Amino acid sequence: MSKSSSGSKEKNDMKWWQLTLFGVGCTIGTGFFLGSSIAIKMTGPAILLAFIIAALGTYFVFDALAKMTVQEPLKGGFRSYAKKAFGRWAGFSSGWVYWMSEVLIMGSQMTALSIFTRFWFPNIPLWVFAACYAALGLVVVLIGVSILNKLENVLAILKIAAILMFIVIALLAIFGVIDGKSPIHFPDSQKDIIPHGVLGLWSGVIFAFYAFGGIEILGLMATRLKDPKEAPKSGKVMLFTLMIIYIISIGLAVMMVPWNKFNDGKSPFVNALDNYNLTFIPHLFNGALIIAGFSTMVASLFAVTSILVTLSEEHDAPALLCKQGKLKVPLPTLIVTLLGITASIVCALLMPGNVYEYITTAAGLMLLYNWIFILASAWKLLEVTAKDKIKYSIGILLILIAVTGTLFHDTSRPGFFISLAFVGIIGSLTLIMNVKWKKQKKKKRGKVLKPWPTA
Repeated sequence: MSKSSSGSKEKNDMKWWQLTLFGVGCTIGTGFFLGSSIAIKMTGPAILLAFIIAALGTYFVFDALAKMTVQEPLKGGFRSYAKKAFGRWAGFSSGWVYWMSEVLIMGSQMTALSIFTRFWFPNIPLWVFAACYAALGLVVVLIGVSILNKLENVLAILKIAAILMFIVIALLAIFGVIDGKSPIHFPDSQKDIIPHGVLGLWSGVIFAFYAFGGIEILGLMATRLKDPKEAPKSGKVMLFTLMIIYIISIGLAVMMVPWNKFNDGKSPFVNALDNYNLTFIPHLFNGALIIAGFSTMVASLFAVTSILVTLSEEHDAPALLCKQGKLKVPLPTLIVTLLGITASIVCALLMPGNVYEYITTAAGLMLLYNWIFILASAWKLLEVTAKDKIKYSIGILLILIAVTGTLFHDTSRPGFFISLAFVGIIGSLTLIMNVKWKKQKKKKRGKVLKPWPTA
């Protein structure tokens, strides 16, 4: 498919390193800055192994997605490849599973952003900040992909700079340049390294995968590369960069503080530096959390609007949703997305904490189900070698390890069953639509051509 046939009005002039930075910007979010604290409490220093497992699984998924992009760039990304590989039902279900999961996650992202902002403005209601972030995100998406790309590049640099600052301060602390209130803690026994055993590590792998979430968006943006053949190189550089940054920073954090001292509601980096008289640290990392959360939210917003438009263009959603107007995004698509986000924010603010946490866990799992679809699609569409088959099989296995690990942790387990319920609902809708499609196909085939009129 040519670039012009993709339906995009944006110029395809993105360089591979810009896509790499965009990927870093989309990926480093609250899943890493905040979620890694939960993972450390579950796995201890063995969290480093969980990050390696997640990085490997993520690489195999992006490798598959990038190769399909090189072979045939499609505007709908992963869902278009699923449709081509397995039929209309696959594209329909994959697209709607993704849309629903991202909308739910965005609600939690905006709520988290509002909580972080109240650190500085404690008297302003959460909904005010949530509405402001939603409006700001929509403005960025409406301005266009070129602005989104530049914004993500800048925010990626700021996030990397915050992590590098932590690494420098941590090294100064470990070598005694900065004095703290308590000595540096080095894990020196099996119980210190993997305190909750294999089951604890298994349960924590899912949080490491969350820290790498966002490659689907990278797949959608890869079609805008000047040379789509550079997509695999961009992904390799991005994932290698992320793995190094994650492992070094988290490794230093667990060296500085015993694993059981980490707080679920606080960034592991703030926890690690609490023992030092650095009053600017909480403010610095609160700013980093806001930057991280906002950039991943905007990237998700771009993804859900793009998916909704392609679903409509391919007749898997109402035709009205792809009706172009003067805006970069069709107005009906914008309204539906805004309604979905509003409902998600309301649920996040009004539901009991645990209930909404279960729902967002389910949404995160639904993204991983799409990753399995990506690997399966590549297996069918590409001329896979024996090496590729091994890679994609290992990728599916690693994702299943992360998904099944949720069954061994009390707060994650309900999310697993809720995710199955969501998939069941979309699966039922897909079956209903499949019956409708078959009837339409049968009716089309059964039409009899009218005879030519006689003289």
